[in-house]
Amino acid sequence: LKKRWNIRNFLVHHSLFGVSVAYFVFTGQGQFYIFMVLISEMTTPEINMRWHLDISGLKRSNVYLINGVFIFFGWLMARILLFVCMFHHVYIHYSQVIQMHSVGYFLVFVVPCALSIMNLMWFGKIIKGLIKMLAKKQWGTVMLWFLLLPQSKFFPCVPTCTNL
Repeated sequence: LKKRWNIRNFLVHHSLFGVSVAYFVFTGQGQFYIFMVLISEMTTPEINMRWHLDISGLKRSNVYLINGVFIFFGWLMARILLFVCMFHHVYIHYSQVIQMHSVGYFLVFVVPCALSIMNLMWFGKIIKGLIKMLAKKQWGTVMLWFLLLPQSKFFPCVPTCTNL
């Protein structure tokens, strides 16, 4: 069942994206939005590297952890924050977006929303995996405090690195 769900997500993701690219290329409408969505593919090399490191038996290595940190920040920038900027741009320029052909209008709203839902789902998994990976390392606890909690001078109840 889980494998079917992953295949279904893969097909939906790539079908929506392929139809959108084809439509925007052939009609000349909405290229800015398709380029913004294409930027999100900059995270693909890190995802592929993760798979290669896993297959190579390097899942417990520092390279795997560093790659995970790159995936986290890359995903945050290219697939979460960039989509927020894109939705903001659509909102600001709605008077121009509404003039698009109905198929383009539909694609500008439906495809990014569907991709955003999938991106948020995967981002949750990335966060869980990164926390799990950091917790396994000897210095993982220190890094978790440093990354996830504010400085202790502002919140005295939060332990510092010296008293962990």
